[in-house]
Amino acid sequence: MALKINLYRNNNTASRGYSKIYGRVENDQPMSLEDLAQHMHDHNSPYETGLILGILTNMVKCIRELTLEGKPVKLDNLAIIKCQVETTGANSYLAFDISKNVKNIRLSAISTGSFTRSELNKAGKVDYTSLAQSLRDAERPTPEP
Repeated sequence: MALKINLYRNNNTASRGYSKIYGRVENDQPMSLEDLAQHMHDHNSPYETGLILGILTNMVKCIRELTLEGKPVKLDNLAIIKCQVETTGANSYLAFDISKNVKNIRLSAISTGSFTRSELNKAGKVDYTSLAQSLRDAERPTPEP
C-alpha cells in the first residue's frame, strides 16, 4: 500500500512558492478506536476486539491526562506525544503574561526509535491519486502524427 499524493497549485500571492505545484498526502477517513481494535484483532491477536478497545480507550484517556500535565508519553518505535505552546514575544520577563502571550496549546507527535524520518523515507511508498495523475496527463504534450 502506498501513500497517495495529490497535487495543488499554491495560490498565495504573498508566498515565495506562488503558482508552483506542490504535493500532499491525501488521507483516508480516520480510523476510530473501534476500527483500530478490530484491525489489531484481525492480526491474529488472541484478544477479542472488545478487550483491545477497552485497553485503547483507557490508553487514550491516560495519554490525554499525562500530556495535559506536561508529561510527554513515549510510545516506543512510534512517537513521543506531548503538548506544546505557541506564544507571542514580550519585551521583558515581567511583561510576559500567560493570558496574553500564549496563543495556542497543541499536541505534538515526534517519531522515535525505529520509526525515524530516514526509516519513513525508506519504508514509505508514494503514488499519485487518480486526480493528480489526470492533471499530469493533461500537461503531457500530445505526440505529433
